[in-house]
Amino acid sequence: MVSGFGRKKRDAVSRLESGLWKCASCDVEHGWPFDLAVSAPNVWPYEVEYEHNGALRMDGNFLSEDFCVLEGKHFMVRAVLPVPVIGLKDQFGFGCWSSLSRENFDKYVDGFDTGDYADMGPWSGWLMNNLAGFNSDPLAVHVQPRRERMRPELWVVDEDHPLGAAQEQGITAERMLEVFAYCGHAPE
Repeated sequence: MVSGFGRKKRDAVSRLESGLWKCASCDVEHGWPFDLAVSAPNVWPYEVEYEHNGALRMDGNFLSEDFCVLEGKHFMVRAVLPVPVIGLKDQFGFGCWSSLSRENFDKYVDGFDTGDYADMGPWSGWLMNNLAGFNSDPLAVHVQPRRERMRPELWVVDEDHPLGAAQEQGITAERMLEVFAYCGHAPE
């Protein structure tokens, strides 16, 4: 039984590392590393139509590829939540959204174009998306800004939460294939 499991594990790793695969649902070729992203925070109640970052408004509602303001009271940024995949050299990234306090949102916006932040954090936030069956409720995260216009990284505060454990210990290649299937991008 154990040898069969090992064979499956190598097969899943090989399947991901082998290069391109044709997606079973969107009929597009994908390759490893292949990250997944959500277009808006779960709380965004409107159709996703991005405005230009330069048009950022702090009152009312605003959504761009990088910033979200809801009712002039809730501030969110697009980020990446990295997850290592056991047996693969490249890690997986969930492109998702995190809340920030108004103060930290302002710091992020101020340093966005240059990548220079007076305060490199980490800042406190809440994960604002449900990610592939890992979480259903908002989850406390550390938001780590990065230089050179790279999106901030998110680190789950609760290492015992399934998503925190995945970040800490990695996930199997089989689980990675399940995540792709959950999100509609599994190999045929």
